[in-house]
Amino acid sequence: MANLDPFTNHPYNIKAMTNLDFLERDPKKPFTKKEAIKLFRYIYKIKAERLGYRKGDEVAKRTEWNDYTDALCKDGLITSKQYDTWDQPF
Repeated sequence: MANLDPFTNHPYNIKAMTNLDFLERDPKKPFTKKEAIKLFRYIYKIKAERLGYRKGDEVAKRTEWNDYTDALCKDGLITSKQYDTWDQPF
């Protein structure tokens, strides 16, 4: 059986994360930016601890945000327009 840990298989394997109930969202609609940021903060906190990012490393956080939104778009969880127009929130 494949390991579905989103932190080892793929930087942001969002579809492998089955318990996204805390987002309280309609899974048939694209993420809103607010939902995407909420999930990113949750994932980034765990990933930063595992990878040993320094607190306040804004370059790492911005790079992770770019990788994360790329994965959301490729997984069909945000639209291409959202991907192209969302500004860097960090």
